[in-house]
Amino acid sequence: MVIDRSGMAEFLRRRRESLQPEDVGLPRGSRRRTIGLRREEVAVLCHISTDYYTRLEQERGPRPSEQMIASIAQGLHLSLDERDHLFRLAGHTPPLRGADSEHISPGLLRILDRLHDTPAEIVTELGETLRQTPLAVALTGDLTTYSGPARSLGYRWFTDPAARQLYAPEDHAFLTRMFASQLRGVATMRGPASRAAHYAGLLIARSEEFRQAWNNHEVGIRPKEAKRFVHPEVGLLELTCQTLLDPHQSHGLLVYTAIPGSESYERLQLLSVIGSPRGQGAQTA
Repeated sequence: MVIDRSGMAEFLRRRRESLQPEDVGLPRGSRRRTIGLRREEVAVLCHISTDYYTRLEQERGPRPSEQMIASIAQGLHLSLDERDHLFRLAGHTPPLRGADSEHISPGLLRILDRLHDTPAEIVTELGETLRQTPLAVALTGDLTTYSGPARSLGYRWFTDPAARQLYAPEDHAFLTRMFASQLRGVATMRGPASRAAHYAGLLIARSEEFRQAWNNHEVGIRPKEAKRFVHPEVGLLELTCQTLLDPHQSHGLLVYTAIPGSESYERLQLLSVIGSPRGQGAQTA
């Protein structure tokens, strides 16, 4: 496939001009004259340099990679149809849609962008965190930095002791059963060639605890609405978790709140001031 530089440049400009700062969680400012987003704002959203993005709009530079196009599509809050169109303009075959897609829908992103004062995250059906609010990072660490199977919380639960430190010890036995049950459910639904089945095979080989839970063949064990986190700075937080599901992408938006006036509520307010827990996130496997 051949890159359509003119078509891609025009498409990027039109999409940038159609977005307002508040659409993507950015402050508008009092002296704004730009129609839509500035190029430097788009560059930040897409995790690329302003110069690189500018060259794309000016029909210059090398053909962007598939990874770069995926990042730009997410940063510009493109729909799946718009994402696929951008891939074709760049001379690439669009990624497959379905359970393994990591392209977050614009609707979920718009909601997440408005939850700046609340712990919230967007996760896949395998518990892989795709996006977090700042307060979610303060609560659990940056969970988007993991790679490979370790991106899945259920996988880390059985292979990385640090994954358990943020959860109340009395909940560990239930969480062991729940993670094994969830993985079995997804592996059965997606089939033997799925990533879920692959992760199960890896865990069977690595973890005796997982093997025992897996062999119990429990299914349908769902997360409890109330979750307890043990934060290294503020202590125990009992938070209610509400989930908004995107049926087209198999993604879930998890929002954590505390009962107003409770001790957990006060600790959550303190957490918003002191920042991320020490030593969490920034790990790879």
